[in-house]
Amino acid sequence: MIITRSPLRITLGGGGTDLPSYYCRYGGFLMAAAIDKYVYVTVMRPFTPGIYLKYSKLEHVEQVDEVQHPIIREAIRLLDFKTPQLEITTLADIPAGTGLGSSGSFTTALLKGLYAHRRRLLHPNELAELACHIEIERLGEPIGKQDQYIAAYGGLTCFNFNTDGTVAAEPLKISMDTLFDLEDNFLLFFTGYSRSAGTILQDQQTRTRQADREMLDNLHYVKELGLRSQQALEAGDTRGFAALMHEHWEHKQRRSRGMSNLQINEWYALGRANGALGGKLVGAGGGGFLLFYAEDHRRLREAMAQAGLEEVRFHFDFDGTKVLFG
Repeated sequence: MIITRSPLRITLGGGGTDLPSYYCRYGGFLMAAAIDKYVYVTVMRPFTPGIYLKYSKLEHVEQVDEVQHPIIREAIRLLDFKTPQLEITTLADIPAGTGLGSSGSFTTALLKGLYAHRRRLLHPNELAELACHIEIERLGEPIGKQDQYIAAYGGLTCFNFNTDGTVAAEPLKISMDTLFDLEDNFLLFFTGYSRSAGTILQDQQTRTRQADREMLDNLHYVKELGLRSQQALEAGDTRGFAALMHEHWEHKQRRSRGMSNLQINEWYALGRANGALGGKLVGAGGGGFLLFYAEDHRRLREAMAQAGLEEVRFHFDFDGTKVLFG
């Protein structure tokens, strides 16, 4: 039996510039942090022939083409199993559709497990690219590359998405004091809304390809905010970074009408009125988690609890996608 895990993530700056409709023309930049909330995948060879899948559904089929789960089907095809005899199970700390990049985490964990099952090693960059190949090229999902890359690499990482499709990754160069400051002062609250990012990202993708001036100006500015956020953190200016988070959220909302709603806006305003120096909705928008930077933790926690929002406490993950047992 092989057991793998892959971390979920929060975006620190530049979100949206990792979509091919943008970076293939202008180049993208993004900072993300892996967190210690995970997707787990087990891969084993059962005693009886066939493919056995256990996720939110149960599947038992004889041939790869019969698999209903699209990512699992394409991953098995990618490795070209001649006589499939597999049992794959998946579990997650956080439900899908909540803005923490669970799809990319699942795909990297699955590929890591299948390759380990075949006794084959994968570099994080190769793992991320294979996951992107499945989700973006084979399945045609209107998504970016950050989820797969931060899941594969882990840590607090900067990614440059080049116009030729390659991706360069390097660690965010911050001091231990800044690292502990972020880990202490980031607070994550679940809005209760789950959603698919596809609709929002498809709109962004379409408008970017059509050279919509408003969308392009927004993404250009968000990329610049990401670079300024990197500079602030590497200089140890966490309060300046928090202010940039707020500015980023204001621009992110203008990207799509589905990015937020009245209730989320009220909760965000409540957070800002109760000690949050900056914040944003994590992910493509429409639901999921509100991430705040706040030095007055008790005040913010009490306000969010009274509003009915559940906090999810976390630390950063520095392992990336890994084999836990095998």
